[in-house]
Amino acid sequence: MKRFLFILILAALACQPAFAQWLSITNVTAKLGDSEMGGPFFKIEYELAVKDISRAAPAYVFVRYRESATSGWRLIPQTALRGDHDIVESAGKKKMFWWGLGSLGLANASQLEVRVRGIRMVRVPGGAFKMNVVLGGGFDESKPQIEPTTLPTFWMAKYETTVGMYADYLNETGKGGSGWHKHMTNPERCGITHNPGDTYAVAPGREKFPINYVSWYDAAGFLDWCGLRLPSEAEWEKTLRGGLYLDGDESKKAPNPKPERKYPWGDEAPDTGGVWRCNGEGDADGFPELAPVGSFDKFNSPYGACDIVGNAAEWTLDWYSTSFHAGLDGYRMIRGGSFMDPPAGCDAVTGATQLPVKRSSITGFRGLRDAWTE
Repeated sequence: MKRFLFILILAALACQPAFAQWLSITNVTAKLGDSEMGGPFFKIEYELAVKDISRAAPAYVFVRYRESATSGWRLIPQTALRGDHDIVESAGKKKMFWWGLGSLGLANASQLEVRVRGIRMVRVPGGAFKMNVVLGGGFDESKPQIEPTTLPTFWMAKYETTVGMYADYLNETGKGGSGWHKHMTNPERCGITHNPGDTYAVAPGREKFPINYVSWYDAAGFLDWCGLRLPSEAEWEKTLRGGLYLDGDESKKAPNPKPERKYPWGDEAPDTGGVWRCNGEGDADGFPELAPVGSFDKFNSPYGACDIVGNAAEWTLDWYSTSFHAGLDGYRMIRGGSFMDPPAGCDAVTGATQLPVKRSSITGFRGLRDAWTE
């Protein structure tokens, strides 16, 4: 027998700063219930108010909570939730249940606040693809036959993480300026200011630009905060090129017409025919520096990932190691090129290395959700 005891105080997205670039999640409610068999639980309901959510372009939904206004926010592990959370493939009214509260030792369970957020993702079906990364760019001509690489299904963020999203993260976690850098203050390059009381504000108009001036550790920290991680180089490259079959090896009904494509849209150079397909070097593409995410969404990857080349270069999970770096946290791999790179640097194979502590105006990131059994 279930007994609902309290209606909780909710901090839904409508109560968050207006600059957040999360998916629209409305009508969030939560109730604390009690089951004779399963103990106390939360029933969280919300509405995913986005019409074009689908299996190929789902939402990643996660929940954070706190016990009081003076306590820190925490992520509810996806393994503790049941129902419409994690990868959500349709819009509309949703519900999820958080079980196991009795084992958490929460002193003020009836006063918990929750925040439900969503990130637009693209599905990358499991199967083989042709990977051909060469440090510094170009193809390895000594290996004319490229061996396919196989990966399981995963989900990649459709867009680069934005300034607005990162500011929300800082407002929950950025005590003492952690995760923030003074260069972020520049309103023409980033536009996040660190104010008294460890609060963070975004310069008007910068909300939808990709976050930059983030170290590899800063990127990993943001993604830990929402339950995601950085993509490996292989995952990043497959998202750009597509698998040998775009619907995955289980179906094999949609062969990839260009499995070794040089760019997300094909092999045409970014400026072919006077039409710019990404944000690269110079201002002929319409942007002298960074562009708002989604500005080139007519030229996405086969799975729909936007701005995966150009705009902000992107940190990956992998590192570049030599015998000199043995035992050290060595250079991390960056892919995709940036607004400062010529067309040759905004392709599928060009890679760069950078120390993980380095913060740059050209480097950002996007998140990935690991595969699970479908």
